[in-house]
Amino acid sequence: MSKYPGISSEAFRHPLDQQAEQSLRSVPGFDFVARKFVEFLSERPQQIYNLGNYIQVGARQYSTIYRLYRECLSDLDISPEPTLFVAQNPAVNAYSLGKDNPYIIIYSGVLELLTEAEIKVVLAHELGHIKCGHTILIQMAMWTMNAIAELSERTFGLGGLISSGLIFAFFEWRRKAELSCDRAALLVMDDLDTVMRTMMKISGGSRAYGHEVSMAEFIRQSENYQELDRDSLNQIYKFLLYNGLSSSTMLSHPFPVERIHYLREWAISDQYQEIRKGNYVKQNTGVDVESSPSDTSKSSQADQLRRQIKELQDEIERIKRSEG
Repeated sequence: MSKYPGISSEAFRHPLDQQAEQSLRSVPGFDFVARKFVEFLSERPQQIYNLGNYIQVGARQYSTIYRLYRECLSDLDISPEPTLFVAQNPAVNAYSLGKDNPYIIIYSGVLELLTEAEIKVVLAHELGHIKCGHTILIQMAMWTMNAIAELSERTFGLGGLISSGLIFAFFEWRRKAELSCDRAALLVMDDLDTVMRTMMKISGGSRAYGHEVSMAEFIRQSENYQELDRDSLNQIYKFLLYNGLSSSTMLSHPFPVERIHYLREWAISDQYQEIRKGNYVKQNTGVDVESSPSDTSKSSQADQLRRQIKELQDEIERIKRSEG
């Protein structure tokens, strides 16, 4: 029997995730991209590529990993079963994509470094993306970036999307979406230390010297990171780091020390305790990339986030002009 039968993603989605998605959907150009995405996306080539290059996990392939995967599926009440593949890659990483046929790719580096419990954290996190419908928007963001980079403006009319703030809004949402999936991992594991230890090992873990790494020190590092916000200049530097102005690459994930800060707060919240007791939102609805989120009660918060995005975008342009 599932640990959380019938649970809806709305039961555990982080409010920052919800607000950022509302803001993203309201940015000029989103509806246009959603229509073009549905029109031009074909999942079949990627399905063929995955089947041809990676090991598909099942009862007779990576049976232990499949058992852990099935436990996560049951706990989060996810059906039908997304396809799980193991890819040969030493990086300690995993990702989930797909619109009509979502799938998860887990790198062999994960299997080499992490314990079974920690691998389960990674699987639960990726299933959180699928449960929340994130994979559709992530796929759309990737398609948009590729279209802007490879196709002419006359073909798709995408030339103005960067200046409109759409790309910024996509990355802002992607970072906030990770917070919801960390919650999904905590719900499956019901063990905060295991989830935090997994994040620490993904940050810089070592099989040979792992015994010299302290979780308490990593938590202290997280607290020190939060203390940096007392200086407004540090807040600006954090913004620049996240949005690629120092490395030309926008970050798709929050820093691990920030993620465990949010997770530790939620682990002692009434909301988490109520979900564990079985008191949570239960529903089973699909996610349409062209529809608006059903929760309109946070519209004022979404408006506030939109204003913040606009202000931050103006600051980017100001910095670029001053550097030029």
